[in-house]
Amino acid sequence: MYYKDLSRLIYRIFKKHNLSSKDSKICSDAITQSELVEATSHGLSRLKMYCDRINKKVINPKPKIRIKKTSSSITNIDADNAVGFIGADLGINYAIQNAKKTGLGLVAVKNSGHYGLSGYYAERAAKNGLIAFCFTNAPPAVAPYGSKKTLFGTNPICFAAPTHTKIPFVLDASISKINRGKIRVAEKLKKKIPLGVALDKNGKPTTDPIKALKGLQLPIAGFKGSGLAWMIDILSGVITGGNHGGKVKDPFDDFTGPQNIGHLFFTFKSNLFIKNYVERIKENIKNVKKLPKLKGIKNIYYPGEKKVMRFKYNSKKEINIPTKILDEIYLLDKSWT
Repeated sequence: MYYKDLSRLIYRIFKKHNLSSKDSKICSDAITQSELVEATSHGLSRLKMYCDRINKKVINPKPKIRIKKTSSSITNIDADNAVGFIGADLGINYAIQNAKKTGLGLVAVKNSGHYGLSGYYAERAAKNGLIAFCFTNAPPAVAPYGSKKTLFGTNPICFAAPTHTKIPFVLDASISKINRGKIRVAEKLKKKIPLGVALDKNGKPTTDPIKALKGLQLPIAGFKGSGLAWMIDILSGVITGGNHGGKVKDPFDDFTGPQNIGHLFFTFKSNLFIKNYVERIKENIKNVKKLPKLKGIKNIYYPGEKKVMRFKYNSKKEINIPTKILDEIYLLDKSWT
């Protein structure tokens, strides 16, 4: 299936689940983008989950979103339990608008849900000439350093900067050694996960995704990764009004209520402090790329470059969708074959 057909299919499924045409397109665009950049853990593998949560009335397909402008730079959004893509789309749009007007944009979103790839939003800001930070929290998966019980999510840390080329610098990384979506996909496709990224409920290393989901995931860099997860929980949960401290519900398994995930978007003009940003960022990237390379390495890429390469490649060919996920899609839209 080519990506345009895929996008139309996802759009149709969200429309069938009572989203507006505008919101259906926002959701479809975000999921299709994930597939095109090969972040399949945030793509079609989650489509059934969003629909299940709408059907069980723990996602609101017709949200009455409330937007409060605290100042010309600051906006506070209550997403009214919308699909996460909707709240995040509004959030980054206001962050971009505010920064263009005043130099700075700070937007908090609460009562939202899983919003897909953080880099998807940060990249939009960078393409508008802005520096961007995007934060969101997630259900418990990582144990705080020194604990044997999970509490923090795999909370991604995301930063983007314009490079004044067609490819912005976009760093989007989970604080865990593997994002939880990849473990979910491995479970669905009956595949193993790498050794050293998760422990079972008894604290033993495991390659079994089912045991990993019942156990805990390991943070990057030990106590440093644990600290970053905590920081993001404060930024996206505590100060936005969203759930935090282990209270975010698992979207696949817990249908007792909304997730109330929080997002925080911070943007500012790249030339806010200096007038020659363009020259300096080009010099910075050039200095890294010209370094002597290890054997077998042809190029040193900055974060975001390979993602764009994958996007361009996959935009021209059929997207391979695993049979298990095709079966899920068919149940969501039986008119599709």
